[in-house]
Amino acid sequence: MKLFLDANILVSVVNKEYPLFPYTSRILSLNGPGFSIFTSPVCLAIAFYFAEKRYKSPLAKEKLELLSRHIGITGTDTGTVTAAFTDPAVKDFEDGLEYYSALEAGCNCILTENKKDFYFSKIEVLTSLEFYQKYMAKKTV
Repeated sequence: MKLFLDANILVSVVNKEYPLFPYTSRILSLNGPGFSIFTSPVCLAIAFYFAEKRYKSPLAKEKLELLSRHIGITGTDTGTVTAAFTDPAVKDFEDGLEYYSALEAGCNCILTENKKDFYFSKIEVLTSLEFYQKYMAKKTV
């Protein structure tokens, strides 16, 4: 399964924000057999902005650089930009860029804490808790 992480998921990991951190950090640890984790350059830039507010530039840069070495980075090219601008369902350009970037990378699921931002999505959109409960929590019979 290919997962696309929205900026708010990255921010919760990098800044260790509770109550999300236990779920988002576990989701990031899935990168490997069975799961591939992706994000976009836009999401990394947003996450850097919030990490810089907390840690200052050198540490924020170090944290995001480390993170970016362990996950896939999707493309944002002319096709992605055009799709985000021309899709009449997309009202927020940044969300459109993320969505079409995830689609182009073949992602099956978008993880975000703001599901309403992806109301137009044709692929599954889950919060970190929903994803954890659906795909990671031990099932009891």
